Amino acid sequence: MGVSRLDVFYRRLLLTKLFIGGWGKPEDLKRIFEFRKIIGDREKCKSLVPKDYPVYLNKTEDHTDCQIHDGFFISPLEHLVPGILPPEAVKARFQFIVPKRWQKNRPVCIHLAGTGDHFFWRRRTLMARPMIKEAGMASLLLENPYYGYRKPKDQLRSCLKNVSDLFVMGGALILESTVLLHWLEREGYWPLGMTGISMGGYMASLAVTNWPKPIPLVPCLSWSTASSVFTTGVLSKAVNWTELEKQYAINLVYEEEIIKLLEYCGADSFKMGPGHVENVDCLEHLLGLSRQDRASVVQNSKAGGEAEARQGLMIGGPEGCRAGDRVHQYLSSVNTSGTNVDTLPGSPHSNNILHGKKMDTAKCCRPSLHRESISFMKGVMDECTHMANFSVPVDTSLIIVVQAKEDAYIPRTGVLSLQEIWPGCEVRYLNGGHISAYLFKQNVFRQAIYDTFNKFCLKYPNLH
Repeated sequence: MGVSRLDVFYRRLLLTKLFIGGWGKPEDLKRIFEFRKIIGDREKCKSLVPKDYPVYLNKTEDHTDCQIHDGFFISPLEHLVPGILPPEAVKARFQFIVPKRWQKNRPVCIHLAGTGDHFFWRRRTLMARPMIKEAGMASLLLENPYYGYRKPKDQLRSCLKNVSDLFVMGGALILESTVLLHWLEREGYWPLGMTGISMGGYMASLAVTNWPKPIPLVPCLSWSTASSVFTTGVLSKAVNWTELEKQYAINLVYEEEIIKLLEYCGADSFKMGPGHVENVDCLEHLLGLSRQDRASVVQNSKAGGEAEARQGLMIGGPEGCRAGDRVHQYLSSVNTSGTNVDTLPGSPHSNNILHGKKMDTAKCCRPSLHRESISFMKGVMDECTHMANFSVPVDTSLIIVVQAKEDAYIPRTGVLSLQEIWPGCEVRYLNGGHISAYLFKQNVFRQAIYDTFNKFCLKYPNLH
């Protein structure tokens, strides 16, 4: 199946870059990966969020067909991994849209936000209000960390600054969804379910893996892992690979420490392979950098920034060229596609003479570093977003996945399918791509929600 031209065209209209800050602090990545081991196991999480966790309503609007309540609570992630959330995101905000007349029971569906879905207007207009009219079903809209009121001041629109921000968002939403499910149970609502579109579908899926009871789930336009989204999908073109590659090349911690924390080992897992070390060593040799040199560059960078780092280390290159400066020039001289190899500064030929030795730039320069960075991205993404790295939902027959056949944002090639990870789930395919499905198929998403809620009521009539 091909990919949607509309998806490709729409992506080209958006000029902003993702992850302009890089991978995130290594210390934060380590803390996130350790915490993933806990939230990836439902049995370990039973006592993480108390059933009476405090939730507050602070505003109510009265409409002809419904009431809209605004509420908030403190994200449990702030208590469990202190300081990992930006200050703006610590307070979780939500909107609860409740019908004035229930048709049957008191069903509530929690909607998590997709990429770019700030505040509540979009989900309220396209999903929640129609669900009131069509099925008398309430909706609870949780605002994602890094979005809307929870967006850090230095973040540009929806573009997460660091790769680690996506993992922090996921961990927070798993715990915050648990808070809301407990609260809704206390308030007597039933049945309860979860949904989301695009990134919201991923996050809803992660949240349901952590819930200890059968629960309806409808992830729309999402799949089994986010790794393919940022490495092979059209969004990969928006990733700031230049900064990621630069950080990966200079900072030893990513290849020597972070990689060792990646535990996901499924059939589609990230594997660096024996060529990894050879490629890195070859890069260092080409730049005239030893491992000690790289560590010194990093240390100087921490102490006084990149400018000082570039001035802090002399190597035996021509005309006393400095190591940090060579790294900076090297990483700045190559394009982001990984298909063209530029020469090092001071050498106009494709076969460079460095320290009197003839080097094969096609093997040692840009392509290997770009591939290593992509492999590392796949590894960290799979660690924190691959559904196979989390518990299987209690009842997979209550899951209806809605996918677009020609989705260029969510590639399905080369990754485990949700049917393999969650045997018994249903997958419904739509013609077209990601953008067209989002714009014109909201009614299909809603119908899937009604279908799985009905299935739940038939299968578990007394589970409340």
